Amino acid sequence: MYIRKQRLLTPGPTPLYPPALHAMMASDIHHRTEEFRNVYKSALADLKEVYGTQGDVLCFAASGTGAMDASVSNLFSKGDKVVVCTAGKFGERWAEIAKAYGLDANVLKVEYGEVVTPDRIEAALKAEPGTRGVFIQASETSTGAEHDVKTIAEIVKKTDAIFVVDAITGLGTMPLDIDGWGLDVVIGGSQKAFMIPPGLAFMSVSAKAWKHADKADLPHYYFNLKKEKKSGDGGESSWTPATSLILALGEALKYIKKVGMAHLIENAQLLARATREATGELGLELFAKRPGSSVTAVRAPAGMDSGAIVKGFKERFGAIIANGQGSMKGQIFRMAHLGYFDFADMFGVIAGLEIILRANGHNVELGKGVAAVQGVYEAAKSAPKLAAA
Repeated sequence: MYIRKQRLLTPGPTPLYPPALHAMMASDIHHRTEEFRNVYKSALADLKEVYGTQGDVLCFAASGTGAMDASVSNLFSKGDKVVVCTAGKFGERWAEIAKAYGLDANVLKVEYGEVVTPDRIEAALKAEPGTRGVFIQASETSTGAEHDVKTIAEIVKKTDAIFVVDAITGLGTMPLDIDGWGLDVVIGGSQKAFMIPPGLAFMSVSAKAWKHADKADLPHYYFNLKKEKKSGDGGESSWTPATSLILALGEALKYIKKVGMAHLIENAQLLARATREATGELGLELFAKRPGSSVTAVRAPAGMDSGAIVKGFKERFGAIIANGQGSMKGQIFRMAHLGYFDFADMFGVIAGLEIILRANGHNVELGKGVAAVQGVYEAAKSAPKLAAA
């Protein structure tokens, strides 16, 4: 009990892939040389493969919010009518960005823990045929909820609107068939399932979205999609790149390709299922009505502040889990499953949770939650495996 390793158990940043971390030590490379161009070209090509699209994939030195901002400033004009789905803190961010750029946003809001249903979006599009875009989170990390992206995409695809998806925690945790479903913009971030530090934002752009860019007139400078595409095609970034992160990304993408994106998603789904079953055995209630696989949000026991659970993980085990955000702070806690997580991590997380709950007066039979995780592991181990990617 004298040695405690810090463990990131949050939905971002997530645990780092060790070879990616080691690759960052070679970052004294100049970014306007053929050596780095080869690295950058390779990373963009692998990123496109991992995304699973034939369209363009761009990379920015920014957080994921930078790509969210770019999707509005490059693809829309002031006064454009759009539908914004708000199911949590990050949906609210879409609404704030739309407002900042002067879009005419029809905000479809639901209570935290709920999701915006496809029928509401379909009704909104029928009511306003001139809608130019629909914005949504694939996975609303603040609540642990997952939207029905496929069904919504089928609805949006029949209109002139483009479908803009914040998949910052959706990529690598849920199926997202970008070309098959018609997802026009899909945004990702480096510190999630890509297993490297924060600082890179990714963005796929469909042919339909590029047509929107030709008509858009909002001002933009740093986040210039057309400029970034032209630079990327030549093996460079438009501006000074986050060199160390690009080197890390190259190694992480090699690993993701080796594992297979389908397997990476299955891994997150299994860990999420194990967590749901374990917390159920411990007498806890899930927060999201339609839970996803990037993170599991759990209600704290009646009368207990979720901050006590977060604090318990930090003080007793050196582990960091996430509290609720906004109005949910103190009511829920969140445990992540995306990226470089495995079942051994989950055994430890649930064992620690049992101890912390018991210390705070919640009646817990030690080992009951862990046994549930073990059961999911054993069942998955004996199940037929997916074909190798």
